[in-house]
Amino acid sequence: MNDSKSTSLKDVPILSERAQILLKTLIEKYIDEGHPVGSKALVNDSGLDVSSATIRNVLADLECMGFLKSPHTSAGRIPTDMGYRLFVDSLVSVKQVNDNELSQIQAVFNERQSSRDLALSASGLLSGFTSMASVVLLPCSTSRSLRHIEFLSLSDRRVLAIVVINDYEVENRVIQTSRAYSSNELLHISNYLNSEFKGKDIKHVRESLLTELHDARKDINEFMISLIDMADSLFAEDGDADFMVTGKTNLLAYQEIGDTDKLRRLFEAFKGKKDMLEVLDQCLTADGMQMYIGSESGNNILDECSIITSPYTRDGEVVGVLGIIGPTRMNYEKVIPIVDITAKLFSSALDFK
Repeated sequence: MNDSKSTSLKDVPILSERAQILLKTLIEKYIDEGHPVGSKALVNDSGLDVSSATIRNVLADLECMGFLKSPHTSAGRIPTDMGYRLFVDSLVSVKQVNDNELSQIQAVFNERQSSRDLALSASGLLSGFTSMASVVLLPCSTSRSLRHIEFLSLSDRRVLAIVVINDYEVENRVIQTSRAYSSNELLHISNYLNSEFKGKDIKHVRESLLTELHDARKDINEFMISLIDMADSLFAEDGDADFMVTGKTNLLAYQEIGDTDKLRRLFEAFKGKKDMLEVLDQCLTADGMQMYIGSESGNNILDECSIITSPYTRDGEVVGVLGIIGPTRMNYEKVIPIVDITAKLFSSALDFK
């Protein structure tokens, strides 16, 4: 696995086979149970024919080398970011996605969906299978041109917009408007948008309408106000939705990042986007799957988290990344293949659209 931020393996001490076995066993036990691991617990679990005293000595050496640390409240030890990194790069046995999970993922991507709906499906799958937060950086280079739009009036000042993008993608969006609109008003608005903006980049429709409003300020009328009202609700999404996050509340279950202040700052990072986009952009420009463990991301908001991402492609070109965000104490051997196969099937679904 590639990782531009990780410590190179040639920079870390060479471990004996015994030390590797004990480190691997300790990390697996800590991932499974979430409690600091002591030497007595490793006597049987490691499968080594050594005494508890020998194991204590090896653990002390591993701590001195930076692979383990001892919480103040316990005599046991837990992995450091460096310990997890060695574990993932050299010691972990990555499992294959089981047939049931594979069938569920394939079934979702076999459905005919828009690119945005496929991204939402991918995000939901990752969150559901891993019980962590998932993130999808939306396609960065895919042109989205408006082909046709229709509106249907709903109750409570809501309008259903049926938007055709790029000739083949149909998106249904329910938008909240400032007032109720009649069927004739909605037809008038859709006719205008279809006439003026068919084939135009959807990101710029709202901008174009605002420019037109500014230029025609003296002659502003109710129709132009209605257009702006509709465009503000409908087209602003395309400029703002750089990535989507699913399953944020799953993180509440993990004690390591369950601290109120840590979670508040993490949720603010999801909402504010800047911090997350900086990390995801790094993943987008790197090769293959990427993993940032704790402080490796370079963002202190994510110091207690691991991020695993994989790029997805369209027609052979990388257009986005998807992945999960969870505690450093995650089941890497299961999560890594889930992220990998989801990205591959997402790419295949985009190619067949």
